Amino acid sequence: MEHEFGLYLKRLRESKGLTLSQLAVAAGISGSQISRIENGLRGVPKPATLRRLAEAMNASYEELMERAGYLQEYEQMAEAIPEWATSKDKRDFKKMLEDDGELMFDGIPLNKEDRQRIKDVLTGLFWEAKQMNKRKPTPKPDKSDN
Repeated sequence: MEHEFGLYLKRLRESKGLTLSQLAVAAGISGSQISRIENGLRGVPKPATLRRLAEAMNASYEELMERAGYLQEYEQMAEAIPEWATSKDKRDFKKMLEDDGELMFDGIPLNKEDRQRIKDVLTGLFWEAKQMNKRKPTPKPDKSDN
């Protein structure tokens, strides 16, 4: 996946007429980091990095997310979205998934299977908390205090 995404990113950058250095400056990312991504020497970038790259190249963020494999992951996680969820709830859920950084335990990055297990648990907790917040009655002002 990393190598395929890197090739895609390189072709996209070149099709936009940008050198590696120009993209680095425009995106605020080091040229060496972009080079490692393009050559498959670094994993797929985080969504925040993809957004910066997309904006710098005037390219589709959604396309970069899809090519990086994030949208398939989101679609799998979205299957667990309850029927009662509003569009704001779904947006919050998507933001939670996109904003997660590299997961580590005791300073060691977790492998893909462990990350997925953690995301599954977080998904359940997220929807449980949303549902609990929707059920909470809003406190009414006490008129005896007047």
